[in-house]
Amino acid sequence: MTSSAAFHDALAKYEIELPRDCVERLDQFCQLLWDWNQKLNLTRHTDLDTFISRDLTDSLQLAQLLSANENTLDIGSGGGVPGVVLAVIRPDLKISLSESVGKKAAALETIVRELNLPTPVHHRRAEHVLEDAHYDVLVARAVGPLWKMLKWFEPHWKSIGRLLAIKGPRWVEERGEARHRGYLQSLQLRRAVSYSMPGTDSESVILKIWPKARPEP
Repeated sequence: MTSSAAFHDALAKYEIELPRDCVERLDQFCQLLWDWNQKLNLTRHTDLDTFISRDLTDSLQLAQLLSANENTLDIGSGGGVPGVVLAVIRPDLKISLSESVGKKAAALETIVRELNLPTPVHHRRAEHVLEDAHYDVLVARAVGPLWKMLKWFEPHWKSIGRLLAIKGPRWVEERGEARHRGYLQSLQLRRAVSYSMPGTDSESVILKIWPKARPEP
């Protein structure tokens, strides 16, 4: 079975339909990512089933919460999920990636170039990127506990429209810890969507966070 046929079969297993050009690019992305993963620790998801049931599922849920042409920054992009995946499935978005680890940033630059994506890679922490630019939305997945992210961005909300954070079943505990530490005092937090991870009993959520002083975005 060819790589492309295997990818189509894996999508069909989870009843996911995507345009042909997206499928081809996502298949190419997986091959590039896994090749790089032999040199760097970019992802633990190194088979099609896990990529589609975890990485792609999260990214598709996130994509539904983004409006056309939004300027979007992926925080701590690592192996490019969700940032590169969003750039493939939502070409209308203006996606940028931030990755502070030099070797990972270099790998991402190669991957987006091979995929012919107009996706800048910032070899800087997201907080430093926000010193020079404004983004409609920040997206985050597996970059740390909620309180830590809110601590990083506390001085930068003037440069952020909203934060969308993908979280697992412990999100309520993380919200409680963030409140206890005082990082939600001036912020609103809503559960934008919740969904089951295919093949598991686990529930994931996407949290939407924005300043209380502004209307809900």
